[in-house]
Amino acid sequence: MRKDKTIDALLVKQYLSGNANALTELVKRWHKSFCEKAYWLVKDADVAKDIAQDCWKTIIDKIDSLQDPESFGAWSLRIVYIKSVDRLNANKRIRESLEDYKYEQETIIDIDDRDESLKKTLLKAIKQLPEHQQTVIQLFYIYDYSLKDISAALNISVGTAKSRLFHAREKLKEKLKERLKR
Repeated sequence: MRKDKTIDALLVKQYLSGNANALTELVKRWHKSFCEKAYWLVKDADVAKDIAQDCWKTIIDKIDSLQDPESFGAWSLRIVYIKSVDRLNANKRIRESLEDYKYEQETIIDIDDRDESLKKTLLKAIKQLPEHQQTVIQLFYIYDYSLKDISAALNISVGTAKSRLFHAREKLKEKLKERLKR
C-alpha cells in the first residue's frame, strides 16, 4: 500500500509543532506496515510487533532530525529494517555463544569427586533433552535470561519458552530421581 507523502509531511510538521494527535495519525497510517516489514525479516509476529514498537520510540526521539518530512515513509521503514537486522544479528550471536557453551560443558575438569557423578548425570540428562529444551535451560540458568528475553532471542512466544523450560525441568527431575534411587 503506497502512502501519500504529502499527508505524511503534513502530519510530521504538525507533530513537530506540538500537535500530539498528528503522531497518533502517523501511527495509524504506518504501524501495520512496520509490523509487516519486520515480520518479513524476522518471521515471528510477536518479535515483529516488538520491533515496530521500538521503532516508534526511535522515530519520536529523532523525528526532529528528519530534513524532508515527505520522506517520512522511507526514513521510518529504514529504521524498521535496521532494527530487524540488529535483532537477527543478536540472535546469531546468542546461538554462537550457546555453541561455545556446549563445547565448554564437554571439557569440564577439576570437579569434586563426590559431586562429579551427580554433575555428570545432570550434564548427561541435559544432553539427552531435545535441543530446543537444552537451549532454553542454558539461557535461563547459565545466562540468566528472563523468559521474555529467551522468547525474543529464539523468536518464540513467552508461553512457548515457559513450556519448554517446564518440560525440560520435569525430564531432568525424573533423571535425577532415578539416579538418587540407585
